[in-house]
Amino acid sequence: MDCKLEDTNSFDSNFWQDRRVLVTGGTGLVGGWLIKRLLAAQADVVCLIRDWTPQAEIVQNGSLDQVTVVRGDICDQQCLERVLGEHEIETVMHLAAQTIVGIANRNPVSTFEANIGGTWKLLEACRRSPLVKQIVMASSDKAYGDAKVLPYTEETPLAGMHPYDVSKSCGDLIAQTYANTYGSSVCITRCGNFYGGGDLNWNRIIPGTIRSALRGEAPVIRSDGSFVRDYFYVEDGAAAYMHLAEQMAMHPELAGEAFNLSTEIQVSVLDVVQKVLDGLDSDLQPVVLGQASHEIKHQYLDAAKARDVLNWRPLFTFEQGLQRTIQWYSNFFNQSTATPIAATPKAPPQPAAAVVGKVA
Repeated sequence: MDCKLEDTNSFDSNFWQDRRVLVTGGTGLVGGWLIKRLLAAQADVVCLIRDWTPQAEIVQNGSLDQVTVVRGDICDQQCLERVLGEHEIETVMHLAAQTIVGIANRNPVSTFEANIGGTWKLLEACRRSPLVKQIVMASSDKAYGDAKVLPYTEETPLAGMHPYDVSKSCGDLIAQTYANTYGSSVCITRCGNFYGGGDLNWNRIIPGTIRSALRGEAPVIRSDGSFVRDYFYVEDGAAAYMHLAEQMAMHPELAGEAFNLSTEIQVSVLDVVQKVLDGLDSDLQPVVLGQASHEIKHQYLDAAKARDVLNWRPLFTFEQGLQRTIQWYSNFFNQSTATPIAATPKAPPQPAAAVVGKVA
């Protein structure tokens, strides 16, 4: 597709104002920031929540008090159909998933139920709800599996081999099925490892390292530290999801398309840990366990399609996002404990100018 770049605001206020949006996975890392951004755009947000998480970003930033909360499970199709119908939902942001690789390895069935079953049940509910106009579904770079050719493009086959990867491959293909067979207006995002303030899964490398360093404890690396990932800042993800929904509204032919969203970087676990420690002016040394199994060694994404078709680009570099993340956790731990924090992080940078364009 040919594209024409336009310098506009980072979201279209006319599109989002009073728009009825369902967000699944709102208590998760990306969900909390996405809801905050949707509220800033004056959308009418409905959030499906299964478990109460008092320290979730949606609670911490006050967004929960401004949205309609429905208590339910993504695997309950009747609940989903009721929510879509009674709240007259127009746009669906599907983020709900079991996202931890280690949990998936130990509990594959619950992961399959949430990530595969939850996807088809939501898409089927949307198919039966005529008011739904756009569905943005969050897949993952893990859907590609352990591909031999890097970077991954959207043409790379979906070939997960282990429970979490397979669950994302299957959910991704199911979304494409609903677009191709039933004409559902669904687009798929494939992002790298999300990071940012509000991630309370302490076994993830960035929040776990920050917490350890702030407590004066040596951070622990489960793997041998050589695993390479494509890290993607959470505020970039939230902005990209909204931008994609806007583009889908203007260009229905995007239905069924998948987009890699990435800063296109390659960073090893050891490098990430060192960058965090440097950002906190800490001289701690990590403890390397070398115990990780059934994980992909090297992944990173090619985001050329998103740049060319959607005129999208990230707002933050990895270093900028990491500084903002460290600042968030510094504030978080200062508020939750009277114990002085060992290090004072640098002030977070401001984002680059947003580039949001139209598809010609």
